[in-house]
Amino acid sequence: MKIMVLGAGAWGTALSVAASARHEVTLWARDPAQARALQSQRENRRYLPGVVLPAALTVTAEPMEQLGSLCTAADLAIIATPMAGLREMLTQLRDQRGPVAWLCKGFEAPVAGGYGLLGHEIRTQVAPKLKGGVLSGPSFAQEVARGQPTALVAASERADVRDALVAAFHGPSLRVYANDDLPGVEVGGAVKNVLAIATGLCDGLNLGLNARAALITRGLAEMTRLGLALGARADTFMGLSGLGDLVLTATGDLSRNRRVGLALAQGRSLEQALESLGHVSEGVYCARAVVRRAEHLGLEMPITRCVVALLDGQLLPAQAVAVLMGRGPVAEQAWA
Repeated sequence: MKIMVLGAGAWGTALSVAASARHEVTLWARDPAQARALQSQRENRRYLPGVVLPAALTVTAEPMEQLGSLCTAADLAIIATPMAGLREMLTQLRDQRGPVAWLCKGFEAPVAGGYGLLGHEIRTQVAPKLKGGVLSGPSFAQEVARGQPTALVAASERADVRDALVAAFHGPSLRVYANDDLPGVEVGGAVKNVLAIATGLCDGLNLGLNARAALITRGLAEMTRLGLALGARADTFMGLSGLGDLVLTATGDLSRNRRVGLALAQGRSLEQALESLGHVSEGVYCARAVVRRAEHLGLEMPITRCVVALLDGQLLPAQAVAVLMGRGPVAEQAWA
């Protein structure tokens, strides 16, 4: 199977390493200098240090406008850019006949007066004929690259896209489950990043394990509420791309979004927190888009709203906790 992975960050590199043991994989880097370094050093020292790139893995840096022709010969194309680059990539690949899947998790940044879109909604706008899907679930790139056990979800409304993703990545250390609830899988992948910032804040303030459990559980309710309003199924949020990804990102020490919350709890500014990461924190860029979409749908998402107020400097960490704890009593429902 020929696989083209577009984007040489940590996650794109990790999946390329995992798949190259059984398939013919080409990893595309936007920066020619980065591609040359990956080829010569056989290591992605910036994003995935310590992981050796297999000799069978090819690295290239063809110009962006040539991506369409570059992917024509591939059985599967994987977009491994941040959410901000997805629209451009889907536009370049809009005439592809084979399946195309993306790895990014989040909502696109809102335009003036509007709201941000999920990946499949962007696909509908710019590449409506594309056979598209998403590969998501609880996964840290370092662990996947090292062959540690991981389970992912291949989501698409098309069975052939799901089948292609399973054939490409399912193996001894990587299980891939198929799911036809594309909106649900994407909402889970987007909102869990925002909730991980809140959980990092909770842990950084030493609020205790009771508080952490309550925050994750009520955060899951917010995630489900938004998903249902966007056409998802409730059971999706009990699976890998919902509860699974939320637990990993909210509690795992490798989580960049969790580390942002920890840094804010220590009194650092948002700029200082992001600078210390050295990588993209999708939750920071996605939080406002989640709130904007919820407002458009008339939904209450109090945890997410407090995260946005914290990121915007409208609330201090202790004040955000007081706002959440000061809300009036309500009856518990799984997504109320």
